[in-house]
Amino acid sequence: MPWWSWLLIWGVLVAGLFVVLMWCAVALYRKAVTTLRALEALTDQVSSVDLDVPSVCASFIPAVFSDSAVLLRNVEQNRAERVHRSQVRRDARIVRGKLMPNAR
Repeated sequence: MPWWSWLLIWGVLVAGLFVVLMWCAVALYRKAVTTLRALEALTDQVSSVDLDVPSVCASFIPAVFSDSAVLLRNVEQNRAERVHRSQVRRDARIVRGKLMPNAR
């Protein structure tokens, strides 16, 4: 094989490499531009919400610093409310079942 054929083969391979690299660079650039546009739209949406962050964070009190009796009472109250809601849903299902014709 003559020496110029090796130059031709390697030249085509290097040119192909550059074409693939350029194609990947263009695709990456398009994705980056799309991401930045979406980020800009998200920033506009968040700025329109206009939350007052310090007032929201000021109401948070970690449970570690709360009284254990108060926490236990809250847990029991939440459990009782959950049982009550479950019973109300069950009673409603029974009533719907009894109102249906040929219910079993």
